[in-house]
Amino acid sequence: MKIGISGASGHLGQAVLAELAVRAQGHDLVAISRTPEKVAGEWEKRAGDYDNPEMLAQAYAGLDRLLLIPTVDLAPGARSRQNAAAIEAAAAAGVGHVVFLSAAGTARADDTSIHGSYWRGEQTLIQRARAWTILRMNYYVESFAMEVAAPQTSQIFGLAENKVAFISRNDIAAAAAGMLISKGHDGAIYNLTGPQSLTGAERAATASKITGREISFQIAPEAALRVGFAQFGYPEIVIDAVIDIQKKFAAGGNDIVTGDVEKLAGRPARPLVETLGEALRALS
Repeated sequence: MKIGISGASGHLGQAVLAELAVRAQGHDLVAISRTPEKVAGEWEKRAGDYDNPEMLAQAYAGLDRLLLIPTVDLAPGARSRQNAAAIEAAAAAGVGHVVFLSAAGTARADDTSIHGSYWRGEQTLIQRARAWTILRMNYYVESFAMEVAAPQTSQIFGLAENKVAFISRNDIAAAAAGMLISKGHDGAIYNLTGPQSLTGAERAATASKITGREISFQIAPEAALRVGFAQFGYPEIVIDAVIDIQKKFAAGGNDIVTGDVEKLAGRPARPLVETLGEALRALS
């Protein structure tokens, strides 16, 4: 079987390839990226740009299975357009089974938002792919680590009380790799989550334990968060994305725990107390 990873030069793409290198003996791996020269490893590498549909169709040719990892492009509507283009290209190339990496709590939303890009991707996938699977990931531990890594950090913020089942990039990669080499996933939607859904206070306590600093969770109105992020030098487009994520947290969109990681990866997802320390060490 020939398995392609689209978005292979990113952190998650590299992690999936590393898992497949161990798990996918006897299968051919294809790393697809806008910058294939940045992909580590000895597998086949192809150039594929989500903003160039013709290039994508060529990159996806001959694949039995394909994992689509969205970009981090925050321009309004960009990811919606890219996700749809990638799925259409996979259909045109005759890919046997397309796997789309989506997000927990995905529901109908405007195309210009981060969440809308996942919705459009899922809907296009269902309509166009010969066979499909959706992997909905909860919030990255690695993203949370960036919030608490700075030595001066003493507070983390939210728009309201909320719970999140943080999951590490490596656990997502293990689940994706396990799914790609096994059968029985056509038409399935899996939720990849950590083993616990933690309140703001609980995750602040975990961060305090790991960093040795007192870190608390504080609720703040949107206007105050925007001012604070601007003072730290965040561009407006990044602030908008962070606020969208916080609104989803507040609405309960990431308050979900499943056993899907263990089902697909063959091992359970690891708790925040373990994965946060790992993520912080990677940043240091």
